[in-house]
Parts: sequence; C-alpha cells; structure tokens
Amino acid sequence: MVLDYTVIVAYLLGMVAMGWWGMRRATTKSEYLVAGRRLGGLMYSGTMSAIVLGGASTVGGVGLGYKFGISGAWLVLAIGLGILLLSAAYARRISRLKVYTVSEMLDVRYGGNSAAVSGTVMWGYALMLTVTSLGASSTIFHVLFGFDRWASILLAGGIVVLYSVLGGMWSISMTDIVQFVVKTVGILILLLPFAVIKAGGFEGMRERLDASFFDFTSIGGETIVTYLVIYTLGLLIGQDIWQRVFTARTPAVATWGGITSGLYCVIYAFAGALIGMATKALYPALASKDDAFATAVEGLLPTGVRGLVLAAALAALMSTSSGALIAASTVAANDIWPRLTRRAATAKDNVHSNRMFTLVLGIVAIVLAVLIEGVIAALTVAYNLLVGGLLVAIVGGMIWKRGNRQGALASMVSGAITVVIVMFTAGLEANEVIYYGLGVSLVAYVVVSLLTPPTDAAVLEHWESRTKEVKEGVPA
Repeated sequence: MVLDYTVIVAYLLGMVAMGWWGMRRATTKSEYLVAGRRLGGLMYSGTMSAIVLGGASTVGGVGLGYKFGISGAWLVLAIGLGILLLSAAYARRISRLKVYTVSEMLDVRYGGNSAAVSGTVMWGYALMLTVTSLGASSTIFHVLFGFDRWASILLAGGIVVLYSVLGGMWSISMTDIVQFVVKTVGILILLLPFAVIKAGGFEGMRERLDASFFDFTSIGGETIVTYLVIYTLGLLIGQDIWQRVFTARTPAVATWGGITSGLYCVIYAFAGALIGMATKALYPALASKDDAFATAVEGLLPTGVRGLVLAAALAALMSTSSGALIAASTVAANDIWPRLTRRAATAKDNVHSNRMFTLVLGIVAIVLAVLIEGVIAALTVAYNLLVGGLLVAIVGGMIWKRGNRQGALASMVSGAITVVIVMFTAGLEANEVIYYGLGVSLVAYVVVSLLTPPTDAAVLEHWESRTKEVKEGVPA
C-alpha cells in the first residue's frame, strides 16, 4: 500500500502545483474565467471530458453496471449525447457570443435583464454540483487512509479550492487535462481489462450472470427516458459546461473538440458498465452497488496500479467539483452580486473579486458537504430546476425568433414554480417532476411570446451580429 499512497500524494501535490502555475497566467478577467479563450482542440476536448465525467459517471456508472448490466451505461450515455448535441448544434454560436455566463446570453438575445431569475437558478445548480462532488470524494480517502468523512472532505475540498482560487480556469484546465489522462489510463487501460479478464472474459460473465445483464434496455424504458431528459438536456444549458465552451480558441474548436469529447463519453459509458458486470460476476453478494468500484479496485489490481486507479476516481470527482465551483463563482460575481449592490465590477477589481467569490463559495461548499450527507436528492432538485426552469428560454431563443423577453421570463418562473410544486406533491426524485416543469415552461413561453410584442428589431440584429458565421481557424 505504500506505493499506492505515494501515487495518490504525488497526484495531489501535482494539482496544487498546477494551481500555482495558473496563478501566474490568470491576470485578467478573461484569463481567470475562461482561460483567455485560447484552448486548442486536444486540450479543449480533454478538459470538457474531465468536467462531465465525474463521480456519478465513474463510481456511479460502475455501480449501475453491477446492478443492471450493460444497460447501466445509459446514465453516462445520456451525458455523452448531451455533449454531442451541444457541440454539433449550438457550440459555434455560443462561442461567438464572447460572454461569461448563460444569463449574459439571455440578456443579449432578449434585451433587458433576466439574471435575477436565470442567475439564481444557475448559481444554485452549480453550487450544489460542487457540494455533491466534494461529498463523494470522502469515499476515496476513506478507502485509502481510513479518514473520517469530514476529514476527507476538508482535504479534497481544500485542494480543489486552493488551485481554483489561485489560477481560475487556467489552473482548472491544466489540472483537468492531467485528470483526463489519469482517468483514461486508470479506468480504460487498466481497470477495464483487468476486471474483464479476471471474470473470464465475456464467456465467463455469460456463465455467471443472468441474461438480463446483457439486455441493453433492462434498466427500464422510463429510467432511460428520464436520464435523456434530465442529463442530455441539462448539459445543453449548464453554466459549468458553457464556461468550457467559452474557453475554446475558435468556434471550430468548440464544435469538433466537443464532438470528440462526446464520443469519448460513449466509450467511458460502456467501460463503466462492463467493469460493473465483471465485478458482479466475481463478487455477487455486495451489500450495495456503490461498493462495486472500490471492491474491484481493491480485489483485482496489484499495488501501484491500484493507487493509480483510485487517483483516477479522485480525479473524476475533483474535476467536476472545480469546474462547478468556478461556474458558481462566475455567476455570483457577474450576474448576482452587481445587481444586489447596483455596482458594476471595474477592470481593477475583476480578478481580485472573482478570486474572493471562488474562495468564499469554496468554503461554503466544503461546509455544506460536511453537513449534508444525503445530497443526491438535492442534486436531482438542482437539475430539475435547471432544466424545467431554463431549458425552454435558452434553446427557444436560439431557434425561434418570435420568442421574446416576456415569454422567456414567464417560461423560467412558471417552469421553476411547477417543478417545486410537483416535487412537494410527488416526491423530490419522482420522474414526472421534469416533464410537468418542461411542459408548463414550454406552453408559457409560446403563449406569452405570441400575446406580447415581438423582440425589438435592433436587439435581434445585435444578436445576429454576435452569433453569425465568420471566418474561423481550425482546431489546434
């Protein structure tokens, strides 16, 4: 185990070093929040993959494979499809806007100010995503060092907050590319073949597992559709995802780098399910599916390799939490705080204020992660509010010129209220919550937009000028 500990400690120290390096580059708002909009194709693709493939995709994906077999891949598949759709359909226009937040995009498209509603919902979603990722990190440190949950969260959270505060998006981009490599080596190149070979290959798994484990739809049609609605559509509009699109050097990089990332997610989805299936064949009586990943690592891998794979799981959790943290601080600093104080940020205090917001929200996230153990339901609430409240207004603004600010505000408010009401009546994690929210949001958007004057022609002309096709470079 000494070698395993050495690998983990070296990895953590490397993350801190990346933060220190990023601090020297993050001297302007653009550098701190969107890495100067300078990432090339390979780096962009790796960092996008790192942020979307977090603990739910790694530890959770293996757990679903352990319980449902190959159909356990659907959760991560939904994430991959979301990245593919975003990159193919919208990434070019998003990249050309040259904004920092989703709320800024809504202001450009509709005119006026919508941040009071959209910024608050987006901030809550990003903060809760940070909390859940930090909370999940406690399992890795508990397996490695036997730390208590609170100590594990303080350690992981402290490192994430440190490198995020120091270098902002430059630090996060550099750590994410390292985390992407570690995950690729640890999960795809090491754990996957070790697990499948130890289980006797596909023939060995077929002999030991029920036939349902090889049925691509055994997880259930309703669950598959819900994954697609919540995660595929949620990835189209999340601030943490859009902020990565803003880092692309050109719209072409945002498109093709994102498509590459989406395809990588598809491979990762099936890898996790297969690891879970192999673990089920070898250890059929685990108390919980969530123990499958740690069991596979502990039982199937040699010393040293085990440390690298645990580092891969830790990388998955840290990449998601750091990306969500910088998203939450960006929304707070750009959309919420200036409107509360009625004072716009100046060039002098941009980087300093963004660092302070990242630090304060990082501390808040650590405290909440320590205090709240059952955060999965809370994350579901955040995704329901995000998709039910904001999806229609954001996507509608991109595809329907008749949509206006009144319709967008009605859509956001009615969708969010409906989500809250249905969660109270049907349960926080009920599947129907998101469908009611989206339905009411869509009707409100269309009806109110048609009953009120269209968006001013000058606003639409400005929107078109910000998003129109221009001569682009090629992915680096």
